[in-house]
Amino acid sequence: MGGVALKASERFAFEGQGLTQALNEAHLPSLMPALACLTGDLSALDASWQPDMADQAQRPRPQAGLSERAQHLARDKAHAMISRWHRAGQQPAPRLAAQQLRLAMGFITGRVDPAVIDLLMHELGLSVPVGRDGPPRLGLPADFSVIVIGAGMSGLVASWHLSRLGISHTVLDRQGQIGGVWVENTYPGCRLDTSNFCYSYSFAQQADWRHYFSPRDEVQRYFGEVARRHELTRHIQLNTHVRALRYDESLCGWEIDIEQQGHRRSLRADAVISAVGQLNKPRLPRIRGLDDYRGLAWHTAAWRHDVPLEGLRVGVIGTGASAFQVIPRIAGQAQSLQVFQRTPPWVVHTPAYTRDLPEGLHWLLSQLPGYNAWYRFEQFWVAVEGRRRYSQVDPAWQRSGSVSALNQQLRDMLEAEIAQAYPERPDLQRLMTPDYPPYAKRMLRDDGTWSTALQRPNVQVVTQPIVRAVERGLYTADGRLYELDVIVYGTGFHASEFLNSLRVTGRGGVDLHQQWGPDPKAYQGVCIPNFPNLFMLYGPNTNLITNGSLVLFSEIEIEYILRCLTVLGERGARSMECSGLAAEAYNARIDAAARGMAYGTEGVSNWYKSETGRVTQNWPLSTVDFWRQMRQVEVADFLFHG
Repeated sequence: MGGVALKASERFAFEGQGLTQALNEAHLPSLMPALACLTGDLSALDASWQPDMADQAQRPRPQAGLSERAQHLARDKAHAMISRWHRAGQQPAPRLAAQQLRLAMGFITGRVDPAVIDLLMHELGLSVPVGRDGPPRLGLPADFSVIVIGAGMSGLVASWHLSRLGISHTVLDRQGQIGGVWVENTYPGCRLDTSNFCYSYSFAQQADWRHYFSPRDEVQRYFGEVARRHELTRHIQLNTHVRALRYDESLCGWEIDIEQQGHRRSLRADAVISAVGQLNKPRLPRIRGLDDYRGLAWHTAAWRHDVPLEGLRVGVIGTGASAFQVIPRIAGQAQSLQVFQRTPPWVVHTPAYTRDLPEGLHWLLSQLPGYNAWYRFEQFWVAVEGRRRYSQVDPAWQRSGSVSALNQQLRDMLEAEIAQAYPERPDLQRLMTPDYPPYAKRMLRDDGTWSTALQRPNVQVVTQPIVRAVERGLYTADGRLYELDVIVYGTGFHASEFLNSLRVTGRGGVDLHQQWGPDPKAYQGVCIPNFPNLFMLYGPNTNLITNGSLVLFSEIEIEYILRCLTVLGERGARSMECSGLAAEAYNARIDAAARGMAYGTEGVSNWYKSETGRVTQNWPLSTVDFWRQMRQVEVADFLFHG
């Protein structure tokens, strides 16, 4: 008879063989500084096992490239330290002094730049929150109120800060659950393509993630738990559609038109924070005759779980991020699967993409105090500038298909991975090799499930353009009819149409969408001229593709908003708006930087650009640049009212 499988709680322990087994699966570069903090013993930071994090974002190596000998030494040291800590009663040491903490951080980062110490402390969850040591409610009147639109990732971080400061606020969300984009997107295979440890709040770090890149349900569950644990649900009104915002100049505040269960009414607030996100209005393809099609059709963001695909002829239009995740999950169900591709994505091989965390690592992260924070810190540091330098344009570079020597180096590596993924399919090697530079469009992750799905005998990649739809399916430009029972639109979202679900009227009756035209812009990504006390989270030019974390950026943005409100309280004014000149100068700087990135080059089409070709989505500078610019409010850039 086979042995009975032991639970992790039975297999692993803080001493003996159980600890040895857990440490065999530990992530050592983050474990050693965690132990230095837990025990106060800085010998955990010995140079013998210090990792070399250089280029770890581009070429990730197990244990950051530590040799077998270095790993052995580190595990022996960790075993001794954890055993001693356990036998002493598992008492944590006092917090390390500032200089000692810098040594612990430097074990991962290398030399610590004093200018970014506060950012590093923030990501360890050790920084002082904005406004904690200031006047109550940032000095705002007791009746000052805020409306937050959206109960997703950004809306929750706004609510957490406003709650801890005692500022009256209400969070409105049109959906019936908390979680934003993770509520709507339930398609098969939906998951993060960034580390879930980085896709979590610095103030609500989670120790028991089960995956490296969490599936959709795990991510939504995290946001729901954050809302409940921090008692944010009492501020949230679900199933509430915000229809319009109007600035009242006489009151220096906002009137908010909402609809709940078919009934309309108005609310008033002194300030509005938009946390509605960018990817919430599905884009449908413009195909002649699409209304004539008699089969079933839906967008990935509105998945039909009531329709089994077994035995059906399925067509997926698009090979962007959502379709990329869907296709491997349905390829084995459909009788046939046609993948209609306009341009292939660049794909980076990520072996751990759909894997669970090793049991020993998961056990240590969830049981050893502070380890999860340092593991998250290491993930943050790898991503903080990520592959940004590989996407920067060298003006002197002349080679087509790349924008610099580093970008070409990346292209060579990715092309080699494509050849390895399709060794016996030169046709797919050709079809899946983009002709544009890496990072001109969003890069996707594959652990082999995508390339395996495309090589199934029932899957065909179609690159001829779709020209029209008929009752039975789709015609392509070569005159071929693809008969389909189901069409899935993996065609993305109207990402450049910020706040497109509501009408916003500002000071002097200015309509926001008329002011913006096709090119949404915001000062600091947050403030808009003529719209006092209206603040945006995940606004124009705050998206990320090569560096940083969207969660980190949302935290930085709300902290900037709090600094703005602090200035408002100090001046005794009732509302504030950025000046047109300040916004114009700011966006000129952003536009110039965007032109120096692969995704901003002429001739490249992507969803980061508006119809005019301006990059409206992405932050083109470094993460540290964003952090620094948001640390203080340039009062001279604002107008104050009331």
